[in-house]
Amino acid sequence: MEAVAKLQNCPISARKMRLVVDNIRGKKVVDALDILRYSKRESTIWLEKLVRSAIANWENKMDGTESADDYELYIKTVFSNEAGMLKRFRPAPHGRAHRIRKRSNHVTVIVANRIPLPDEAQAAQPEVMETEEAVAE
Repeated sequence: MEAVAKLQNCPISARKMRLVVDNIRGKKVVDALDILRYSKRESTIWLEKLVRSAIANWENKMDGTESADDYELYIKTVFSNEAGMLKRFRPAPHGRAHRIRKRSNHVTVIVANRIPLPDEAQAAQPEVMETEEAVAE
């Protein structure tokens, strides 16, 4: 089972965000939170909240009955795309103006469990039994 969390219009450039995003891709959720907690970059603050939100979304999808700790959640997919830019002008020498582009980004995190859920394990077993019965006939 997967859960998604998205962050829209984060006021950091996508290039700076990708430096941190690449560090946590494919890691266990616990390891990813440790990496984010002890990193110095500003983007880690935003990503830590987003990963926690994805974990909460996964638990909420399970109706609050299952804990994320029991199923070894990992970060299946995480990516950062460019969002819109705020364009400003700054005075420059000789009466000119230079354009300043304040970049922002969108981040998406998808977490999934490595240990199958009880429902998924039971659903897979009867299919095997049906095929074995069909072969026996």
